[in-house]
Amino acid sequence: MKKIFHLSTCTTCQRILNEWSVPESVTLQDIKSDLYSEEELDKMKELAGSYEAIFSKRAMKYKEWNVKDKVKTDDDYREFLLKDYSFLKRPVLVYEDTIFAGNSKKTVEAAGNFLASL
Repeated sequence: MKKIFHLSTCTTCQRILNEWSVPESVTLQDIKSDLYSEEELDKMKELAGSYEAIFSKRAMKYKEWNVKDKVKTDDDYREFLLKDYSFLKRPVLVYEDTIFAGNSKKTVEAAGNFLASL
């Protein structure tokens, strides 16, 4: 898989995508209009080590849905990731067996360097 999962309405995602040199071989997938599949989510988990690693605790629905009190296991994170796209850290770059998830400065820089090296 060679994809970037992002949200086209997110200005942070837009800014990051503009900073990166994304090769044509990488597909951009807007998760609001084209939600990731269970298989794609499971692949992200496999590469990241856990569903929690790709789960955004900054999502607005995290507080609204009182997720903190409902999540006890990694499978609980998976359930919420399948319920609503906003729980996925964004953007997520998956390139074969490499993953970068989220918009921290360190992650964005590392992903940008990775893409530039392709």
